[in-house]
Amino acid sequence: MADRTDPVSFPIALQHEHRLVFTRDVFGAGNDTLAQVLTPREPGENVRALVFWDAGLEAGFPRFGEKIAGWFASRTDHVRLAATPVAVPGGEAVKNDFRQLEGVWSAINAAGLCRHSYVIAVGGGAVLDMVGFGAATAHRGIPLVRLPTTSLSQGDGGVGVKNGINFFGKKNWLGAFNVPHAIVNDLAFLHALPPRDRRAGLIEAVKVALIRDAAFFEFIAERVDALAVFAPEPYEAVIRASARQHMEHIATAGDPFERGSARPLDFGHWAAHKLEQLSEFRVSHGEAVAVGMAIDLIYSRRVGLLPEPIAERILDVIQRLGFQLFEPIKQIRGPSGRQDMLDGLEEFREHLGGRLTIPMIRAPGVRLDIHEMDGPIVKAAFDELRARYA
Repeated sequence: MADRTDPVSFPIALQHEHRLVFTRDVFGAGNDTLAQVLTPREPGENVRALVFWDAGLEAGFPRFGEKIAGWFASRTDHVRLAATPVAVPGGEAVKNDFRQLEGVWSAINAAGLCRHSYVIAVGGGAVLDMVGFGAATAHRGIPLVRLPTTSLSQGDGGVGVKNGINFFGKKNWLGAFNVPHAIVNDLAFLHALPPRDRRAGLIEAVKVALIRDAAFFEFIAERVDALAVFAPEPYEAVIRASARQHMEHIATAGDPFERGSARPLDFGHWAAHKLEQLSEFRVSHGEAVAVGMAIDLIYSRRVGLLPEPIAERILDVIQRLGFQLFEPIKQIRGPSGRQDMLDGLEEFREHLGGRLTIPMIRAPGVRLDIHEMDGPIVKAAFDELRARYA
């Protein structure tokens, strides 16, 4: 027999399926897309589900909670609601209030959900993040179905495997990786959004195009004026492609649970996360990412990583899509904000772990990672941004 001090190890192999389905009017009487997604865990089981939905949807879709309940009521032979659909506040504030997370846990407990049940989260990225973390931590993980309702969540955040809430004044300090059972993108939600929210998803599409796919960036650039007014056909095409690009990277790039230091999908995000915090989240995530990308593009040009004509063309596309590249910074309290923005670098490294790794580009589709940023050059990029766009 082996000595009792010898180490013992066994590999654990896990297989995940990352699934996305597109539809329209998911809770329409004749739409069975969600029913097809809510599969029983064992043969013969009747599926139980609890729905959390973004209360902000009521403005664009009156009596939305009743519509959800009615859809389930007509399908009780297959799936049943474990309790009345639960409305939760939308927007980043829901991730800053721990009581909201406790409310999700309480609702799951009161409904008697188990790991053969489903939690369904309907809403923007903040609601998906908060409810997703509640589902991931209740009973060590209840299967989650995401129904993103904003352009940002349909094209990026809602199709990922991360969730979390803000804590200690830091974005997503609490969270978990949890591959959702499925994601359902209902394109009808997009056209009911106010312009600010429709625009937000476009910047993440630009981001993923720049780090992964030059042809996708050209697709956006060639249609920039139509996208700026949200022409339905190109707009939906860009959101669809953005979702696919983000999912493909997560599933195939070799690090879905972010054990390494590189985070290509966080291009422009080190500054964006700090800008959101310093503005007390008056600046939306999409607006902050546009500013953060502009800072990194100017920085790259200044240190010789990115040729000036390419940098200028990308900045022009971002502006023509309708993003302000300095105006959001005015929402930072205090006289400057420059030094506070630089603090975001260390917070970014701490959040990701390991060596500081900042994604940059040499051209659309040509990415590289850098491991340090020169503080005075970052400040110079910040000042240039102000001089050019203030």
